Amino acid sequence: MGETEDQKLPEVGEIVIATVNRITDYGAYVSLDEYGGIEGFLHISEVSSSWVRNIKDYVRPREKLVLKVLRVDEARGHIDLSLRRVSGKEKQEKLIWWKREKKAESVFETVGEKLGVEDPKAFAAEMVEKFRERFPSAYAGLEELVEKGEPAVSKLELKSEIVKTLLEVARQKVKIPTVKIKGFFQLRCPGPKGVEAIKDSLVSCKSSKKLKKVKIETYTVGAPRYAVEITAKNWKDAEKALQELVDCVLEKIKSYGGEGDFRRET
Repeated sequence: MGETEDQKLPEVGEIVIATVNRITDYGAYVSLDEYGGIEGFLHISEVSSSWVRNIKDYVRPREKLVLKVLRVDEARGHIDLSLRRVSGKEKQEKLIWWKREKKAESVFETVGEKLGVEDPKAFAAEMVEKFRERFPSAYAGLEELVEKGEPAVSKLELKSEIVKTLLEVARQKVKIPTVKIKGFFQLRCPGPKGVEAIKDSLVSCKSSKKLKKVKIETYTVGAPRYAVEITAKNWKDAEKALQELVDCVLEKIKSYGGEGDFRRET
C-alpha cells in the first residue's frame, strides 16, 4: 500500500468508492477508484455494526463499495476504511455522484474520439480534472455548459474546437434535471376590457425578472379557468416561483377591478 511521491491521498472522514481486490479472514484489501487505484484496508470490525462471522457474507471480490476513510498514514501510504460507518444517505449520494462522474468521463472520451486525439481516455481524465477545479463536479460543469452555452467554460481556457465539440456531445448526452408543478387560476374582470386585463395580468407577471430561473407556460382551459405550469431545476425554485406568480397575478387582476383565486393541481 505504498504511496508514490506525487500520489494524492484521501482525507480522513471522506466518503470514497472502492473496489474489493482480495479478502482475508481479518478484512478486505480494496483499491480506491478515485485515487488511481491506491490500496486501502477494510478491517472486519468495520464491516458491520453486528458481529461478523464470515466477512465473505458481506463483501465479494470486485464488488464496488462506498466506504468512509478512518485513518491515513501519509508516510507509509496506509489507508484504513469503514463500511459500517457510512449512512444510507451518504451511500446514496456518493453512488449518484459516482454515476454522474462516470457519465462525464464518457462524454469527454467521446469528444476526444471526435477530435482524433491519440489517447481519448487520457484526454478524458485531463478534462475531468480541469472541470473539477472550476465546478463542484465534472458532470455539474457539463450541466452548466448545456444550460448556458460556451461562456460557462470560458475560464477553463479550452481551445475553441474542444469547446464546440464538447457542447455538441454534451447536448446529446447530458439531461438537465427538472421538476414541474401545475395549477389553475380562476380569473374574472367585468367591463369591455376584462379579457385584456386578464391577459395582461398573466403575461406581465409571467415576464417578471424574479421568475427568470424557471420556465412558465400559461394557457386557457376555458374562461374563466387558466392553467399555469412551472418547470424548474428543483422543488424549492419551483415553489418560490409559483408563489410569486400567484401573488402577482391576483394583485394585478385586483388592480383592474377584477377578482381571482388559484388552486394547485392535486
